Amino acid sequence: MYAPDVEARVMCRALVLALGTTIPHAWRAPVPSPAQLAWQRMEMNAFVHFGPNTFTGEEWGDGREDPALFNPTALDARQWTRAFKAAGFGGVILTVKHHDGFALWPSRQSTHTVARSPWRQGSGDVVRDVADAARADGLKFGVYLSPWDRNHPTYGTAEYNRVFAAMLEEVLGGYGPVFEVWFDGANGEGPNGRRQVYDWPLFIATVRRLQPQAVIFSDGGPDIRWVGNERGEAPLTVWATIDRARYEPGTPLSHELSEGTPYGADWVAPECDVSIRPGWFYRAAEDARVKSASRLFTLYEQSVGRNCTLLLNVPPDRRGLIADPDLAALAGMRTRLDRVYGRDLATGASRTTADRTTLLRLPAVAIFDRVVVQEDISAGQHVAGFEVEVQADGAWRRIATGSTVGYKRILPVPLTTASAVRVSVLDARGTPRIGRVSLHRAE
Repeated sequence: MYAPDVEARVMCRALVLALGTTIPHAWRAPVPSPAQLAWQRMEMNAFVHFGPNTFTGEEWGDGREDPALFNPTALDARQWTRAFKAAGFGGVILTVKHHDGFALWPSRQSTHTVARSPWRQGSGDVVRDVADAARADGLKFGVYLSPWDRNHPTYGTAEYNRVFAAMLEEVLGGYGPVFEVWFDGANGEGPNGRRQVYDWPLFIATVRRLQPQAVIFSDGGPDIRWVGNERGEAPLTVWATIDRARYEPGTPLSHELSEGTPYGADWVAPECDVSIRPGWFYRAAEDARVKSASRLFTLYEQSVGRNCTLLLNVPPDRRGLIADPDLAALAGMRTRLDRVYGRDLATGASRTTADRTTLLRLPAVAIFDRVVVQEDISAGQHVAGFEVEVQADGAWRRIATGSTVGYKRILPVPLTTASAVRVSVLDARGTPRIGRVSLHRAE
């Protein structure tokens, strides 16, 4: 006869399996491309909003800004990238053109660019500075180009699609490798009062031709999707799969994107974007409202720890430097991440896997309050339900349950003392492959 806890576990497992989702007959698990897999393993990237809005205090410029406003007095892209590297970011994505249409490079397609500013006597190129700094500090370089342009006179006509594609040609063909291209789905009126019908097939084809190794972000992909909010948080259930044909940039169905689709046809993992400040562009009035190191640590756990990546916006100030409060928060976040996740308390454990259960017998009793479970997502995402149990003084007890795992699932648990840990898959789409299981302590 089973002991009560074992009997309950067996009954629970049987019930979950009985009620589990039936796998569609023709469904085959999508897998990430090499570029998508590499992107997910980066875990955290920096976002940089910088431009005329930095000097006007606006979030969305109207395109009528005088280029003379853009005049950072001490721009140092290496200061940015050194701070990002030290914080643990794998890449940096620069807003090379926001909705106001101001280009941070001397574009031949527009008169609203750094070439018309007094910064470096009109010979400066922010994109060049950041691309070179990223390479120097071992970061990957990415770009954000808003197709909405509140300045360009052709916006709202078929000609503008050619203009925007030509801008993509300049940026993607002139600054070396680009790891991510970030498209905003925003679509408002231009200077002539018209809206644009974006030629997304042209834009995506241009990226594929010039930077075939880059992943493309928009609300619904094609390679990376939005998590559905700008808080930097993912839900507890997150599938990397969706039916991509259902969505396009600016989709009105963004409420469907957070959890994804359990039997989606396409691998389009989510990205959690959030700003370290209340706004996306720098304002001195927000210096006292920078997110704390502990808040950033929590955002890591609620994004990367829920099968997403974290894209954290850190905007430079009017000098062209990352301000001290932001630098301190980044450094504090890194200290906390290293302290908690820099050491695996299960190191040296013996591991056995059988019947969808991974058992770790620890070399010594461990005290922990975080369990990290990872799937081998190179073979797809399969786990739809799981539980974590621990053994102490010979008895087993359950300390956590979850739905999806994916690339990484971080489970905060009560402070626990155990000599063994087992992770059991209770429900799965296909054949699950648990990769790493690790134990950590935050308290």
